[in-house]
Amino acid sequence: MSRYLMNRFISYVDDDGGRVVEFHTDPAGYVERWRARASAARVPPPDGGALTNAEAQAFVDRDYGSLYAMGVHPYLLLHFARALDVVLDGTSWSEFVARYRAQVEPHGFPDFRT
Repeated sequence: MSRYLMNRFISYVDDDGGRVVEFHTDPAGYVERWRARASAARVPPPDGGALTNAEAQAFVDRDYGSLYAMGVHPYLLLHFARALDVVLDGTSWSEFVARYRAQVEPHGFPDFRT
């Protein structure tokens, strides 16, 4: 598990509205394309390396609780989730906050250091 790579993935996707839409449209395909590019890199992490199967599946499933428990930075995760759920899915802010909180609170305060 690499917190750095998960945070890097989120930052990359959330940094560009087109990438957010592309991920939203086909999360499994987007994650697999990311993993293919990462595994083709000829340098070690952090510039190379790939998401584990569990990390990739958590992104595909938009399982914010699991991502949080794996150590994704809470600020990055919140903005990533908001972009997908509120902006693209049209979830109300209050519903989003309640659902997001229900997913992450059971995990307490994981270690977010990279």
